[in-house]
Amino acid sequence: MTVTALYPGTFDPLTNGHQDLIERGARMFDRLIVAVAANPGKGPMFSLEERVEHVREVVGHLPNVDVMGFDILLVNFAKQLGVNVILRGLRAVSDFEYEFQLASMNRRLHPAIETVFLTPAEQYSFISSTLVREVAKFGGDVSAFVSPIVDRALAEKLLRS
Repeated sequence: MTVTALYPGTFDPLTNGHQDLIERGARMFDRLIVAVAANPGKGPMFSLEERVEHVREVVGHLPNVDVMGFDILLVNFAKQLGVNVILRGLRAVSDFEYEFQLASMNRRLHPAIETVFLTPAEQYSFISSTLVREVAKFGGDVSAFVSPIVDRALAEKLLRS
């Protein structure tokens, strides 16, 4: 039996913590789909197309990883793809309550869905996309927290704004 998992997120921008989970998820599952959420309510810095491209460039070396954008309810996207496993990251205890609520709601909406949680490697446990964006906006060096591809994209985006 082939097991495909969906790793959803806004990835605005993709961080080394996200990349860590993608690489580990790729080892755990036969196929991993990184599902980049449009999420216009969050007012993302990068367009959906830009974020999908960043993820593709960063994890393109992983043969069993696909990257797709989506703008519908996650469980409906999972149903469309025939996926029953959702991979989520937990950075800190503070993430748990929200992630538990999401997993419970997803299972209620689509009972076949199972959510698997991974914690990032210790050196990435404090990194969030929000924090990376804030540091970058104020001229801080974020190169230790994102891939060179994303670091360049952030610098270019901030120069244009």
